Amino acid sequence: MAKIRKGDLVVVIAGADRTKQGKVLEVLVDQDRVIVEGINRKTKHRKVGQTQRGTRTGGIETIEAPIHISNVMLVDPETKKGTRVGHRVESIERDGRTRQVRTRFAKRSGKDV
Repeated sequence: MAKIRKGDLVVVIAGADRTKQGKVLEVLVDQDRVIVEGINRKTKHRKVGQTQRGTRTGGIETIEAPIHISNVMLVDPETKKGTRVGHRVESIERDGRTRQVRTRFAKRSGKDV
């Protein structure tokens, strides 16, 4: 089970954007990287062109570049600070059948994430 998922609020713990918080837009599992909203912004030069309607495309754009997953930490929902993530296995009984469900929790406060 992944410690950081799409939509999580994370804090950067290393690099130029240290202590900034943002929402995870995408998780690149095969590269161990995440794209965080407003973090690690880079300028990209696109070739200027025109669409069929006549509007101009391209120019200088700013995009969020991936950051390594080890440089971000999940934000605790209670204290609003970085926390480690734990997994808890719970048994849920529904319709006479028992299922095991894994849930993530913040180790700092013990609250479910």
